[in-house]
Amino acid sequence: MYTVFKKIPPSIVALLLQFSAVAITLFSFRAAGWHSSPLAVALLCGMLAAAFSYVAGLAKWWWVIQLLFAPALVLMLAVGLPPGLFLAAFLLLMLVYWSTFRTQVPLYLSSDKVWQALEKLLPAVRADGFSFVDLGSGLGGVLTYLAAARPDGRYMGVEAAPLPFFWSWLRIRLGAYRNCRVRWGSLWDCNLSEYDVVFAYLSPVPMEQLWHKARAEMRPGTRFISSTFLVLDHPPQATVEVDDLHHSTLYIWQM
Repeated sequence: MYTVFKKIPPSIVALLLQFSAVAITLFSFRAAGWHSSPLAVALLCGMLAAAFSYVAGLAKWWWVIQLLFAPALVLMLAVGLPPGLFLAAFLLLMLVYWSTFRTQVPLYLSSDKVWQALEKLLPAVRADGFSFVDLGSGLGGVLTYLAAARPDGRYMGVEAAPLPFFWSWLRIRLGAYRNCRVRWGSLWDCNLSEYDVVFAYLSPVPMEQLWHKARAEMRPGTRFISSTFLVLDHPPQATVEVDDLHHSTLYIWQM
């Protein structure tokens, strides 16, 4: 069944599976003449949608979303919150996860221990400095930490989601990091030949395509680093285990 959905965005697949779970549950209850509370029905819908998502090959976080969506909706309606609150929450989520539908890359935040491990992987101090880019720079934590720790470098972030971009831009401006900036846009429009170190903390989905881009554009002797996510069939030359909450791993390729 996974191959059937492979070319459809996961968000659309999840929505179709959620609708299917609701339709099957409601039909079964009506056909059998069962009666139950809305929350119990919603819980059954969630379990069925999560099971469908597992069979369809969706990522594990979709199982959780599918399980909780219908029960959360029923609980929110029971509380009777003002409709404007839901609109505000939707707009906030849209600003944070603006491009997730297209890129399938959610907002991941790396830990300060990952930042410290990255610092040790930067090039040695030299007269002409070095350049570093964070593809999908989020809230700018990596950029500002490294810009302060290694002021001999030049740091660039690329972020597609409006709110994280604005947050990181403001963070850089208020911190007066002269060697650091962030650009709003797609990482696919970034010319990787300009950088000595390319860092990415994305998701499993774009890694194969990003690897080909890195191989085509990065200069010999430069370094490509991915946090958490590997490139299938292309083992890294080195790995760094990070003792943080997520047990992060940095995968390192020399170009």
